[in-house]
Formats: sequence, C-alpha cells, structure tokens
Amino acid sequence: MARITLDQLRHSYARNPQSDADWALKQLDLEWDDGGAYALLGPSGCGKTTLLNIISGLLVPSHGKVLFDGEDVSMLPPEQRRIAQVFQFPVVYDTMTVYDNLAFPLRNRGVDEATVDSRVREVAAMNDLMGMLDKRARGLTADGKQKISLGRGLVRTDVNAILFDEPLTVIDPHLKFQLRSKLKELHQRVATTMIYVTHDQTEALTFADKVVVMNVGEVMQVGTPEELFDEPQHTFVGHFIGSPGMNVLPCQVSGSGAVVACHKVATANKAARADGTAEIGVRPEFVSFATSGLPARVAKVSDAGRFSIVEADCDAGKVRLLVGEGGTIPSEQVHLAFDPARTRIYVDGWLAGREARS
Repeated sequence: MARITLDQLRHSYARNPQSDADWALKQLDLEWDDGGAYALLGPSGCGKTTLLNIISGLLVPSHGKVLFDGEDVSMLPPEQRRIAQVFQFPVVYDTMTVYDNLAFPLRNRGVDEATVDSRVREVAAMNDLMGMLDKRARGLTADGKQKISLGRGLVRTDVNAILFDEPLTVIDPHLKFQLRSKLKELHQRVATTMIYVTHDQTEALTFADKVVVMNVGEVMQVGTPEELFDEPQHTFVGHFIGSPGMNVLPCQVSGSGAVVACHKVATANKAARADGTAEIGVRPEFVSFATSGLPARVAKVSDAGRFSIVEADCDAGKVRLLVGEGGTIPSEQVHLAFDPARTRIYVDGWLAGREARS
C-alpha cells in the first residue's frame, strides 16, 4: 500500500501546448492517504482515465511528478509500481478455470503453490466465487467475469494500489448495487488504497471516502460525499452532484446577499467583489413554496415516488424543488423561498469567499 502524491501534475498530448484546450489535465496537486478509497468523478472526456493511467504508469506525464510514499515513480513502468488495475471490460483467460485465473498473477511471480492456494480460496470467498472455482471462465456471465477481474486485483499482497476504470459499465443495472456493495466491503476488509474512475455519481458517492470531481481536465473539488452535496465549491459540482442538481440563477450582488429578478435573497456567504458573473446556487431540497418570496409559475410536475419534482419558471430562469409525498402543489402562480443557510453566491462559477477560508 502507498500514499500517492501528485505534485504539480499536468499532461498534454500536444507537443507544444499553447492554450487551455491543449491540456488533457490542467495542473493539479493531490495527496491520497495510504489505504483510502477514492473516486475520480466527471463526464466523459474530462481527464479521469488519463489521470488513472498516469498513476498506473501506462502514461508518462508531460509535467510534474507522481510519488508513492515520497518516492518519485513518474518514469517507472507499471510492473515496478506494483499496481493492480481493473478495466472497464472484464479481462479473463476464457480457457482457464476460475481458480487458475485467480492464481495467475501469483504463479507469474513465482509464489509457492501452498500460498497460491490459500490466497485464491481467501479471495474467492470474498468475491462469492467459491462455488465456481473449477468452472472455465468462458461460461460465466459478465458480472461473474468481472468478479474474477476484481479478484485478480485483490489476490496479490504486494500491491501499492488497486485502480478501477469504470469497472461496472458492462454489468446489468440490477447487479451493479451488489457489486458496489461488494467493493466497499472488500475495501474495508483489505484496507488497500483504491482509486475508482466513474461518470456515475451514485457509484462514486457510495464507494469513496473522498471524491475528486473533474471537468475539462481540471479538478473542481475534492471532498467527502457530504461536502460535495452541502457546499459545492463550483456550480459545476452543484449541478453534477445530486438528482436533480443544484439550481443556478443569475443575480446581482448586494451588501446583504443577492438580488434575483429584483427580489432580495438572503445567502449564507457574501461576495467580496461584484465584478464577474454572479449567480446564486441552491439545491431543490432547500426550496419551498411560501406566501411571499420570488414570484414564479409551476410549469411541470414529475412524480418520483416518495416525492415530486416541481419545475417552476421565474423571471431569472427555471427552479426545481422537491415536494414530499402528500404535499400540496399549487396549480399556477406561486412564491418560492430559499433556505438562507443553504443558498450561496458564486462568482464566475466559483463559490464567493472561498479564498478567505483556504
């Protein structure tokens, strides 16, 4: 296991990068503790897999360093970094049995057969594979094959980290929850540093202790699932995390908060400067109907089971709010109230005042 440090890391596939668009990864400085569970979360093309491949050694960064326990490994190949990587599609040897698939990484390193047998059976028990050790891999379902891939990552005891590159993509939706739960359980049992790449917020938030949210090659925020939900540092994080995501409305900055469509809105933070594009952000969970507030009109109601998602139009744009089962939804003209403790000002996308707290 290892503490992983990314020091002034940047990467460009262009020979002479000239603009922001030339960088697959903009500069980032991160440190992941030994034994932690982390997720890289963001839309397709945001740089998640590029970053994962730099950590594993499949890709050499054009700038900066990768350190394991303080040692610079930036130029070392994957085998010398002692990394196990699980890919998007199961990588198994179809003609081998499940047992031999799990044993392969150990036998390839000359481990004695007694140790091989002990480790294979231990990992097979963790992954619910004990009943199929003698079966050939070709006859297994996609989730069974992916369990083998996970097992091969866990069977070695000398790995610094296990990296997962969207490992549940090919798994049927009803099985994803089971495998996510299994991964979390396995991490708690083996306490190996794990980094999980995904574009699915549910996978990231249920697996990781800390999530790195990325967009267009930039790290937007690093935090626990609670921190990402409660205090997004950027409007992108607020929109990307949550279902539905955070409401974002244009505003003007005032001394006591913000003004949205000529209506004063109290906020949890203040903007030290009024230049730039100012917006307020508030999650649907913290918007409610009121006798006074921002005037709006109910445009759409979607039944989500235990609650309804209401879309209301106001002069500043669309606002979503949640109404619990049995709650009253006015038919047309309404007023909206925002929880002041949960409503924040953003300037040019970033949370106003965050510099003062860093």
